[in-house]
Amino acid sequence: MAALPILFLDVDGPLLPFGEGVPGTPGLSRLDPVHGPWLKALPCELIWATTWMDTANEHLAPLLGLPKLQVATWPDDPATEEQDATQGLHWKTRGLVTLAGTRPFAWADDELTEADRAWVAQHHPKALLHRVNPRHGLTDADYLTLDAWLRALQAAGTRGRGVHIV
Repeated sequence: MAALPILFLDVDGPLLPFGEGVPGTPGLSRLDPVHGPWLKALPCELIWATTWMDTANEHLAPLLGLPKLQVATWPDDPATEEQDATQGLHWKTRGLVTLAGTRPFAWADDELTEADRAWVAQHHPKALLHRVNPRHGLTDADYLTLDAWLRALQAAGTRGRGVHIV
C-alpha cells in the first residue's frame, strides 16, 4: 500500500487566527477544537510545520484530540537561508520539499507566496500549496479544498505532476 500524502500544517495563522486588528501571536484561547475532527478526517499524514516545533504536540494536539505528530525540522544552513531569502522563498519551503521526498503533499500556511509555488513546481512532482487567511484561520472552505485535493489523489493514484495553487 502506498504511503498517504502529507499535510504540512502551520499553527500561527491557520490554527490560531490573528483576528481583525489583533497584533502579535494569538493565544491558545483562539484554538477552535473543531479543527481536530476536520484534521483527523483528511486522508493524509499530518506533520507540524511550525516554529512551535514539538510544543505543538504538547499543547495543541491534546486540545484537538490528535495523536503526537511528526514535527518538520529544518537544517541550520546560513548560505541556503540567504539564497532562499534572495529568491523570496519562505524559510520552510526547501525543507518541506526535502522532507516530503516523492510523496505528494499539501502545505497549509498563511505566508505562502508565488515564489514558493514556482520553486515547489520545479522541485516536486505533486503538491498543493494552500494559503490560509491569517485573520480567520482554517475555515470550512479551506478544509473542503484540502479534502477534495487529497481525495482526488486517491481516486487518480498519485500519477501526474503539478503544483496546485489555491
